[in-house]
Amino acid sequence: MMRVPTPLQKGDHIQIVAPAKRIDASHVHQTKEILENEGFEISISEHCLGGHHYFSGTLDERLKDLQSALDNPEVDAILCARGGYGCVQLVDLIDWSAFNEKPKWIIGFSDVTVLHQHLQNKGIASIHGTMPLNFGDHSEAAFTTLLSALEGKPYSIQAPGSAQNISGSSEGILMGGNLAIIASLIGTNDQPDFSNSILFIEEIGEPLYSIDRMFYSLKKAGILNQIKGLVVGGMTSMKDSEIPYGSTLEEIILTHTKDLNIPVTFDFPAGHIDDNRALVFGATVKLSIHSHGTVLKF
Repeated sequence: MMRVPTPLQKGDHIQIVAPAKRIDASHVHQTKEILENEGFEISISEHCLGGHHYFSGTLDERLKDLQSALDNPEVDAILCARGGYGCVQLVDLIDWSAFNEKPKWIIGFSDVTVLHQHLQNKGIASIHGTMPLNFGDHSEAAFTTLLSALEGKPYSIQAPGSAQNISGSSEGILMGGNLAIIASLIGTNDQPDFSNSILFIEEIGEPLYSIDRMFYSLKKAGILNQIKGLVVGGMTSMKDSEIPYGSTLEEIILTHTKDLNIPVTFDFPAGHIDDNRALVFGATVKLSIHSHGTVLKF
């Protein structure tokens, strides 16, 4: 049974933390203003706006910020500022004991998938959703679904039909995130049990052959045989090789899922896209895929 953090109420405290790549201060201040207008108390971690080469701070500074937010009983949710790379450097150095006693929402996507996978392995829900880097460009639905997820309100996400979809209905625990990071954590202490799950994946900037390779990793690890449905979100800026790979993205994925007898949907509105709607990882969801469209119900 997944443990779900306490839903937020107006006046609750969200802290913005940058555990990975550095971020321009304007994005963070814009997000602070937007969320304060929604009635939340917003703070910015000590080193969130710093810089150390590629990162927002040194390893110790980033670790200190995330640890402080996890341990502070006055912080009700942690909003990661952006992705990039860096969360994997922190995850095994964190003392999770206070968080385990009283989980709080951790929000983000892309590189934050490292934290999502860790929490899924712990049986604690988290939110795959828009981050301060994207607040200026995201859709209204990206923001409203984030608020619904944080506040524990039921909601659903609808997507148009696609000729490549495999119709069907399924129910399971929503899991996943960035495909490259999921694949990179296979066989590690942060690989969760995907049994009876609805797997969500998204990706950006990968060559088509790399998608095929990562799906072979999922297959060889037994993960594809465990899932009850596949939701393919934004697969943004996919690249072909100089000598064309010879298969489309959809063809690659359907080749790996054709014998699984599970529903599969493409072009779902979540990932490295402006319409990045919030997903509660760890929630039991209902997935319905028909010729006229897809519905994911929380």
